[in-house]
Amino acid sequence: MRNGPSLVIRGTFFGSLLLALLGWFLAEQINFSLTDEIAYAADPSLAAQDTTPTDGCQVSTSYPHGILQWCEIITQQASRVELPPNLIAAVMLQESGGDETAYSVSGAVGLLQVMPRDGIAASFECINGPCFASRPTIEELLEPAFNVEYGSQMLAGLTARLGSRREALKAYGPMDVGFSYADTILAIYENYR
Repeated sequence: MRNGPSLVIRGTFFGSLLLALLGWFLAEQINFSLTDEIAYAADPSLAAQDTTPTDGCQVSTSYPHGILQWCEIITQQASRVELPPNLIAAVMLQESGGDETAYSVSGAVGLLQVMPRDGIAASFECINGPCFASRPTIEELLEPAFNVEYGSQMLAGLTARLGSRREALKAYGPMDVGFSYADTILAIYENYR
């Protein structure tokens, strides 16, 4: 019987923790929606941009405004590298949420979180020297069109070389996470199509 109350306390603790995390997630979603609604109220043209794609936009209007603001760049690059625009948008949503100044703790930069040759990434050593020596600089990758072009070309090259989107996304994402990154991106892609 000694374990009975202990299990109840642990169950209550983990249940409370789960509820707190769920509450945080919902608050973030509501805050994001409220932020968009406030922006739309201040500038009604933003709402029209979110729901009515321009002629040059082939990204699903289900994506949040943070992604849709880059719609024409995504569409142009997707066409050039022969990838679905919604797939590039899914990578962008996961990687930066549409923040062109995003900079990860591992050193990845910009909308599609590409590793540059400088900054933190310069310290990563591979067998033949610095791993990212042939990559663009942080400054270059902070330019949205260039970042989407470079990241899209990387993903297209990986897809051609590895033979599937899932394998390409696994290689594009963080090391040592198996297929979880690829599966997350593919789930976003399917959800927003």
